[in-house]
Amino acid sequence: QVQVVESGGGLVQPGGSLRLSCAASGFSLDYYAIGWFRQAPGKEREGVSCIRSSGGKIYYADSADSVKGRFTISRDNAKNTVYLQMNSLKPEDTAVYYCAASRSCGARIDYWGQGTQVTVSS
Repeated sequence: QVQVVESGGGLVQPGGSLRLSCAASGFSLDYYAIGWFRQAPGKEREGVSCIRSSGGKIYYADSADSVKGRFTISRDNAKNTVYLQMNSLKPEDTAVYYCAASRSCGARIDYWGQGTQVTVSS
């Protein structure tokens, strides 16, 4: 089955860290860009960051001011997995986080994950 699956979400206190994983099955991530997106309650989904097949990284304008310097995207093609390291978490980072595979950052999404909940609260 071709899919991407997120994991690593949970409840964390403000200032804490989480590392989200996006694992691909049924296809190789080598030739895909992987983006992380998030949707907070009552808000539209926004882009967080994307990593190209070449390893180049971008932050989406939607959230760049908020996450740059705190969130880092990386990939391990040997494990067919992309990560989102989130540090210095804030309550406003609370959202369902999704990963998605596309041929390039900003292109049509080929595969969406089911999402993982991140809750930042004391």
